[in-house]
Amino acid sequence: MNPPGTVLCESCGKALTAEAEAAVLHDMRYEGSARRSQVYKKTPVDKIWNFFSSVKTGVWLIVLTLIASALGTVLPQADYIPSNVDPSEYYENQYGWFGKLWYTLGFDNLYNSWWYLLFIALIGVSLVICSLDRFIPLRRALSNQKAARHEGFLKRQRLYVKKEGAIDDAAYAQVKHRLEAKHYKIREEGGNLFAEKNRFSRWGPYVNHIGLIIFLCGSMLRFVPGMYVDELVWVREGEKAVLPGTNGQYVLLNKQFKLQVYSKKDNQNFESALNRVGNVAKNFETDAVLYKQGKKRVLGEDAPLKKVKFYRIQVNKPLKFGHYAVYQMDYKLDEFQAMSFAFEKKSNKKIYGKLKIDLYHPKAEYPLGNGYKVKLLGYYPSFTGFAKNGEPQTDSYIPNNPAFLFSLISPEHPKGEKSFVAIRQTVEPLGKNDYKLAFAGLETRNVSALAVRKDETLWVLAVGGAIFMIGVIQGAYWNHRRFWLKREKGAVLLAAHTNKNWYGLKRELEWVLSASGMPALVDRKERKNPQQAHTA
Repeated sequence: MNPPGTVLCESCGKALTAEAEAAVLHDMRYEGSARRSQVYKKTPVDKIWNFFSSVKTGVWLIVLTLIASALGTVLPQADYIPSNVDPSEYYENQYGWFGKLWYTLGFDNLYNSWWYLLFIALIGVSLVICSLDRFIPLRRALSNQKAARHEGFLKRQRLYVKKEGAIDDAAYAQVKHRLEAKHYKIREEGGNLFAEKNRFSRWGPYVNHIGLIIFLCGSMLRFVPGMYVDELVWVREGEKAVLPGTNGQYVLLNKQFKLQVYSKKDNQNFESALNRVGNVAKNFETDAVLYKQGKKRVLGEDAPLKKVKFYRIQVNKPLKFGHYAVYQMDYKLDEFQAMSFAFEKKSNKKIYGKLKIDLYHPKAEYPLGNGYKVKLLGYYPSFTGFAKNGEPQTDSYIPNNPAFLFSLISPEHPKGEKSFVAIRQTVEPLGKNDYKLAFAGLETRNVSALAVRKDETLWVLAVGGAIFMIGVIQGAYWNHRRFWLKREKGAVLLAAHTNKNWYGLKRELEWVLSASGMPALVDRKERKNPQQAHTA
């Protein structure tokens, strides 16, 4: 009835192989049961199963994943670099050739890469196959245990003793009574006794594996759309922005941004530090209004907004709605919003009109009347210089250093005079002009950086972590203990086994046997020659 490859009979424990018969002590890790990985080795499925059922494979997968995880901390991930820069340029400018290689290999977004997720998935596959390969035969073997065990099985247990002479009924009853007092479950068969307790502790590692698998599944669920959101959005004062990760359902208005800094009056102990580093933020917050978008009534028309709530978002005091939370993360003060210019004649400095350019929504033309007009030929929000061919360059749509290419139209010059205007720089590419745009003012506003977060995987991670800890406790604080008493003609064989804490089992059984006149079990690993049979 034993499956092919079984080493010890699942019913009586008799050795079925020459190696098991020659062994001094039986290997009881899996009760000598047949594991699929040790029996089937022919088909491709068998080879894949055997590869992932190996503990070495699981350890190497974990080691490689840990190495990859460590590599991801050498340089900051793309989520933690400035949001207004190109990652390919940032890593090379900040870290040289190593940064360029880092970005080329895709390490800037390592934890979301396909190969990192593949490592996580392979660890999960290894855990599942390892567990099934060992749990199913072990459970079958433990379920088939009988009280009458083969003599060779008992002689090859670590705790063993043989007593010459029969055991009387009183002594037998006393042993049975004390085993019950220690909460052993007793089974009797043909005058033989088998006592067992804490078998559930053997399932601790497999409960660990279940918890880890659930935890890994929870981690991978973060890459399923809608399950996990962690996005940063910059919202300027007076503007509305659709919150990322909400499928366009929610819009947030930044009514006002407020910043409080530490003052020397707050605490004189801060005076030296403030003199050294300047202003230090004490509190920064955003007065925000949350709206929910309705359905469009007419195609092309903006969806109506319904006010949900007003909230003052502070650090560690997020705006919460539904499964989302909006955190105050960062800010930018005095961002350029609009620039004003005066259309001026150089010779007499007479002004013929003024114009204001919205740096986020510039117009193509600005009529000033009486034949005066300004055309915007080119706009460079973050001017970085001229290319080799003379073309102005910009590296961002954020107006950090705005520059313009204008055509100044006047009655004297109906075709326009070309003028390139930047902060503290004016270039007239076609020669000297009669007119110029003189700087007349600058409008700024503050910007709030808000993090939109949603995590539907937390409960999965919590369940996986809780199950894992149950397995740890289950396997760490209990141990599977078994005791056999076999009556033979003119002798009694006693043997015991546990998966750990042999000293505790030996002490416990010494107390069980002490009142019956039975000899104490001998730990055969404490003897120089464990092949010697111990006879009382």
